[in-house]
Amino acid sequence: MRGLILKLTRPCLATCCALLLSSILLPPTAMAHDIDVTGVARVFLDELENNQYQLSIVDQQVPPLFNIERILPERCSGLPPGRFSYRFQCEPELNLDDSLVFPWSLEGLVLITRWSDGSDVSGYFPGDGNIIEVEMAQMKAGASSLGNLASRYLELGGEHILFGVDHLLFVLGLLLLLQGFWKLLKTITAFTIAHSITLACAVLGIFPVPGAPIEVLIALSIVFLAREILMAQQGKLTLVHQKPWIVAFAFGLIHGFGFAGALGELGLSDADIPLALLFFNLGVEAGQVAFISTLLALHFVFTKYFKHLWPSLQRGLAYGLGGIASYWFIERIPSLFIV
Repeated sequence: MRGLILKLTRPCLATCCALLLSSILLPPTAMAHDIDVTGVARVFLDELENNQYQLSIVDQQVPPLFNIERILPERCSGLPPGRFSYRFQCEPELNLDDSLVFPWSLEGLVLITRWSDGSDVSGYFPGDGNIIEVEMAQMKAGASSLGNLASRYLELGGEHILFGVDHLLFVLGLLLLLQGFWKLLKTITAFTIAHSITLACAVLGIFPVPGAPIEVLIALSIVFLAREILMAQQGKLTLVHQKPWIVAFAFGLIHGFGFAGALGELGLSDADIPLALLFFNLGVEAGQVAFISTLLALHFVFTKYFKHLWPSLQRGLAYGLGGIASYWFIERIPSLFIV
């Protein structure tokens, strides 16, 4: 009887652990990788004549600015707004010591500034949960240094992968599927190369980003991995288990378009795109390495101290991955028919 209870308890414990991990990894709003999910707004600032400026908000879901003067330096005053923009005037003009403070609880915003001398400068500014402060020192022509651009887009890339739950679950699936360091290294490298290729092609405009189909395929890729994990536990090995880097590369091409949904929609100025793309991708890889390192450390602990529970936990995680991804797949299907 005791043996029977243990046999029943271990799978239940594994399933509970899988559900707990899923609840930690899966915030309610974590679905796709567009502006709505990442919470990054796009704002344009145009310098006009006579120290006047026009502030245009691209995204409709961003809260409106009912009192434009709330975000401006004290010496600036609001002017009659346009249909899709706000206008204001500063005496004297905006300078490097000024800041615009947006009362938004978003992850951040990308500001594209078009100065009257014809120069365009873009920058990413993270929020603190209540406001987003935009420092003009980062937006004046020539003021946006390489170091500033690197740090901001490294941060954006790292945040995107660490809060992009579907991509993390795919990587988790790869780790559950594979055994052996070199096989894991080759597979993760193939996945990285593939999503770097499509990310660059999408952001540089070589290929368009088909948002809805990509999100459906990303969910389907996780379902596929969950199935292969369960098949391996039953001793049914396929090409995926023998040469997983081939499948990782194919799915990596799809996931790269998903990453591009965060960077490609931000409206960067043309001059900033190559460096922003480079550092964003490096941020993505840094976040991915951090996630994999954490999982490998947890795997070491479990296999050393709870080795008898590992097969049940692996099975529970596979079912958890498959369940979450199946829900995403069904939820995203209607978006394919929305024009």
